[in-house]
Amino acid sequence: MTNSSPHASSLVTIQTAQSGFYEGFNRVVALSPKILIGLLIFWAGVYPEQAGEELLTVQNWTNEVFGAWYIYVAAFYLIVCLLLSLWPATGRVKLGKPDERPEFSTFSWFAMMFGAGIGVGMLTYSTAEPIFHFAQNPDTIKGIVDAQSAENVRNAYKWAFLHYGLTPWGCYGIIGMSLAYFSYNRGMPLTIRSALQPLFGRAVSGPLGHIVDIVAILATVIGVGVTIGYGVSQFASGVFNITGAEWMTVGEGKPTLVAQLMALVIIMLASTGSAMSGINRGIKWLSNLNMGLSFFLLAFFAVLGATLFAFKAFFIGIWDYIRFLPEASFTVWSDTSTEVGQSLVNWQNAWSIFYWAWWIAFAPFVGLFLARVSRGRSIREYVLGAMIVPSIMCFTWFALVGGTAIDLELNGVAQGSIINADISAQLFRTINLMLSPELAIGMSIIIVVLLSTYLVTSADSAILIINTLASAGNESPKHAKHIAIWGIIFTAVIAALLAAGGMGALRSAMIIGALPFSLVMALMGISLIKVLVFKRD
Repeated sequence: MTNSSPHASSLVTIQTAQSGFYEGFNRVVALSPKILIGLLIFWAGVYPEQAGEELLTVQNWTNEVFGAWYIYVAAFYLIVCLLLSLWPATGRVKLGKPDERPEFSTFSWFAMMFGAGIGVGMLTYSTAEPIFHFAQNPDTIKGIVDAQSAENVRNAYKWAFLHYGLTPWGCYGIIGMSLAYFSYNRGMPLTIRSALQPLFGRAVSGPLGHIVDIVAILATVIGVGVTIGYGVSQFASGVFNITGAEWMTVGEGKPTLVAQLMALVIIMLASTGSAMSGINRGIKWLSNLNMGLSFFLLAFFAVLGATLFAFKAFFIGIWDYIRFLPEASFTVWSDTSTEVGQSLVNWQNAWSIFYWAWWIAFAPFVGLFLARVSRGRSIREYVLGAMIVPSIMCFTWFALVGGTAIDLELNGVAQGSIINADISAQLFRTINLMLSPELAIGMSIIIVVLLSTYLVTSADSAILIINTLASAGNESPKHAKHIAIWGIIFTAVIAALLAAGGMGALRSAMIIGALPFSLVMALMGISLIKVLVFKRD
């Protein structure tokens, strides 16, 4: 027996089970993703080599056919968010009732958004992104500037800021804005399908809406899976830096599969426990903790790192980024007739297209979470807090942490030890060069704790968001069994893909899985424009 969700309006009604194991859930939306992900786990677990190879093949096809789509659609998300915030009539619109006040303080609001949205990526890529582009970027490929030279620093930051600036937060922002408006202003369920109601009417209450929410859940699982995969790899590298246990790494600091799986189990057990405590307890407390530790780490690099270098990189980098953003947002390299052209295409596939797919796959989780914690704020305030401030925070990380790493390489102190290290070990290599062995171990412990809080915050938030989508937007606490099941599913799918091809397999699955949801997000942007700008339902 089923009934309509108590949160549904007459515009969107979602049937939920009245009794049984899936009481309060829509059975189709709750069960279908588990079956599909279960098949992926089985395939990757039983035929790991075949799965890894075929995922890579499909990824290459996706890049070739839909690479330009990823570039253009990400630009569309950004433009919609900025225009709606700048336009006076839409920027003043409050996400919620006219007299509604924000539930969370500004600090807690920002801490939860940043921690769930990009915290893990900062610890992995604050060193890796600038240092990789310092070694190679489109300008070095074209021969405009020499790689690993002082003249290449500005180019390195131009590209680094592109991938962590306004565009990714625009991906998150358009989801959060859409869900908050249609749910809190129009009384529809807090689900992805609600944002498409102005385009498809009551059809979103049926199979079409089920498909939309299922696609969102699948994208979330893969997107969060990639994030956790990178995070547990860095977690393992940090533990190795602390303990020196040789079985944990191979080559230039690359974590072994065993080390990654052990870290994965630890993080997911903690995440499941945190998710059971709900958003106002575990997630809020952890978000405040990781924000405090993040400021401590930034202060450490500000005092002991390459401060003057970072200061220049920050301000000059922002200037270069703002000038470069319009061109970069619409540049698609497709000339494969020359070696340089092919190199540019390969670079864009490995960096920009990978990133846009990652942010899109991560967007249903982060976007719904942003909507949940941003109730009571205006669209203009939302864009400031959900896009502009987080971008500046990312730039600060890149300038201080990545700038220190680049400075160590430029001055000959690192002698290639940071550039040549595995991505998961680059931050710890930087720390080791800055401090004595004893102090480096102490700082590594702080980084591992911070990384753990970011990982747990991301994973437990994702579990709660998935259950919200599957229960017709019902935000009330879910039974522990449903939280535990998704914790097990996350652990299994990440472990299976790591075994099938390491982070490469996770990346391939994510680029493929993000594609359907990128179309849903584009439709959400069109829906917002139709309702807010043209005032048509």
